[in-house]
Amino acid sequence: MSKIGNKPIVITDGVKVDIKGNLVSVEGKLGKLARAFNDTFKIEVEGNKLTVIRPSDAKSDKAYHGLMRQLIANMIDGVSKGYSKELHINGVGFSAEMKGKSLYLNMGYSHPYLITPSDDLTIEIPSNLKIKVSGIDKQKVGQLSARIREVYPPEPYKGKGIKYSDEVILRKTGKKVGE
Repeated sequence: MSKIGNKPIVITDGVKVDIKGNLVSVEGKLGKLARAFNDTFKIEVEGNKLTVIRPSDAKSDKAYHGLMRQLIANMIDGVSKGYSKELHINGVGFSAEMKGKSLYLNMGYSHPYLITPSDDLTIEIPSNLKIKVSGIDKQKVGQLSARIREVYPPEPYKGKGIKYSDEVILRKTGKKVGE
């Protein structure tokens, strides 16, 4: 029995859910998201609660049940509240700046890195060492944040690089001489 899949999803005020066959469309104050799912699953909307019902107890259906429910819940949260990730830059001479809609990262390489987000994502720079990625699609926000972090991942010796704000980098000691 799937613990996550059987939990009903509460549809918040101002969010409209439309189900046509295997296409689930969610519209809220921040925008609109649509996604096609497996059409063997049944999606029921009663009042302000949405429930995903699996067709059988087959192993593949059980595995997909919780995933499908969580993806729909993420869509509802995205159009009502939105998602954001914050990244921090550590290192002497490292900086980030916006030029138009593109993000320029100066990370000590011979050239700056240029990252251009899609139209539904926004990048903000509160200071030149902090980057905030936000949008309504949780997967796209996470992917863009990972792409930015990939430019210079944090290293454990000096702590230089780009890291998530809640990420903890375990520091290592360098070479020990004389032992």
